[in-house]
Amino acid sequence: MQNNISIGFARMHKEPGERRDFLPSFIARLANYGAKISLEFGYGSGMNFLNQDYLRAAPEIRFCSRDEIYQHDYVMVLRYTSDEEVRQMRPGSCLISMLHYPTRPKRVELLRSLGLEGISLDSIKDDSNRRIVENLRAVAWNGIEAAFRVLRATYPAPGFGSPARPPVRVTLIGAGAVGSQVIPAAIRYGDEDIRSRMVAGKIPGVIVTTIDYDITAYESYTRQILAQTDILVDATQRPDPSRPVIPNAWISDLPQHAVLLDLSVDPYDCESLPQSVKGIEGIPQGTLDQYIFAPDDPVYSRMPACIDTTNRRYVVSCYSWPGIYPRRCMDLYGRQLRPLMRALIEKGGVKNIDPTGSFFERSL
Repeated sequence: MQNNISIGFARMHKEPGERRDFLPSFIARLANYGAKISLEFGYGSGMNFLNQDYLRAAPEIRFCSRDEIYQHDYVMVLRYTSDEEVRQMRPGSCLISMLHYPTRPKRVELLRSLGLEGISLDSIKDDSNRRIVENLRAVAWNGIEAAFRVLRATYPAPGFGSPARPPVRVTLIGAGAVGSQVIPAAIRYGDEDIRSRMVAGKIPGVIVTTIDYDITAYESYTRQILAQTDILVDATQRPDPSRPVIPNAWISDLPQHAVLLDLSVDPYDCESLPQSVKGIEGIPQGTLDQYIFAPDDPVYSRMPACIDTTNRRYVVSCYSWPGIYPRRCMDLYGRQLRPLMRALIEKGGVKNIDPTGSFFERSL
């Protein structure tokens, strides 16, 4: 089918640390499939790409303002942009982004009220219900790497690098897609070089204890596990986001040097009914600008009043763990998205997608 759909690629302006834009090779592929491509001025600059890098790959593309980007048939941006920018889109146009439908009901309501289509990258799945666009390995490895970086600095005598210390105990809550990546990352300290040095120095390694979400319903047993935990990892997908997996009171059982690692990155929402809370109650929501928080970090004074932050430990939390290494991340996303975008473009848009059609049509 001949198509003429236009796709505007917006930059992300959430925080300086968010540098991810799609690579020139991906943009060139979409142009070759027949889409009309526009990029926001400065696209790719966070990863040191110049306009000429994109033009060399796809001479037919153009650059334009952010306002003009949001007037295209399709707007593509990895992370959800602001509600204000979404309101600039034309009814009937389509936003392609990580929209996180299950945990963002207000976002879904806004898209519907504006008459917009949405393709949520995190919801695209194959016939076995497995995500197609994902970087779960980076979520686990980048988070674990950061958590061990903190633990090495906070570990008490005889010190993290001492052969006399006991094995590091990691407690993982949730054994799903993310949790399954945490286990190999944790036993390697999130960094193969560090693991090699530890092995060479005959320093005890890492013990990973994995517990299911349901186990946390048994308070006494769970708190006994927490008392022996050096790194606590939340990789749960909770059926009820209004109830924490680990209430704030239980954090008091953790050793003072313990590190809390947030891989679920569910949001706080004190205005909804019922309210939404993080899996580990009372920890901050991190960004690519700051994803390590000491117990006395000023961020606690700015957190919503509905959140109990009484008990604290070091926290490692990031809204988007793969973004720590942006080029590596966007190369993977581009390879995963190419056949999906080809199907979309060659069908002439989302309204021509057949739910019973080809593999990639069904996924979309």
